[in-house]
Amino acid sequence: MFFKQLATREASLSYFFGCAGIGKSVAVDVVAGDEDWFAEEARKAAAPIQYVIDTHVHADHYSGGRALAERLGVPYCLHESDRGAVQYAFEPLRDGQLLDVGNVSVKVLHTPGHTPDSICLLVTDKRRGSAPWFVITGDTLFVGAVGRPDLAGKEAEMAGVLYDSLHAKLLPLPDELEVFPGHQAGSVCGAGLSGKPSSTLGFEKRWNPGLSLDKAAFIESLIKDIPPRPAQMEAMVRANLGFAA
Repeated sequence: MFFKQLATREASLSYFFGCAGIGKSVAVDVVAGDEDWFAEEARKAAAPIQYVIDTHVHADHYSGGRALAERLGVPYCLHESDRGAVQYAFEPLRDGQLLDVGNVSVKVLHTPGHTPDSICLLVTDKRRGSAPWFVITGDTLFVGAVGRPDLAGKEAEMAGVLYDSLHAKLLPLPDELEVFPGHQAGSVCGAGLSGKPSSTLGFEKRWNPGLSLDKAAFIESLIKDIPPRPAQMEAMVRANLGFAA
């Protein structure tokens, strides 16, 4: 298995990983302008990209995912809840779905809260074993923080949804599981993000302040510490939904 993390604009983190033996790969959370990098990495790895996935419709940057997928002639994937919201065709992903990437298996976890369509990707290298190796958490769980709940409105309600997603889908996973988030320090998609671009679930369970709170305290903490909205958020969301400028 190969794996690359790309630090890009707006303190975003993108991912390229896959199976070198069979020659298949995945691109996750591609930022507009980075399409050439992903195409070149796939060429160098001799592992054509099978899926281009956005963990949610982004509000802080322009996505390059759809453009990359169209360029390569491969599926562009979002959670199935985006049906009717976006203005273009995409491959819908459902909770619990498994994506075959050669000797790599990717399990889709629907983790709403930051946005209604947020997903995480639980990745297993089947040549190493049957246990998952890492999880790409998008804007659901960061190193040292969790995603902001207000971008879809109803921040208290969405904070409660985020709490449920974290406790039902991520926290029961093994402590040794590596965590790769969608942003690091400098992003406005959460408050208190670390500059460290990865962690483990066990370390986050112990030191991430939001993960030790009960639901009421979690909601209260999250809605009182909301950062300013991303600059040009409305234009970015419209573009990422496929509306004309």
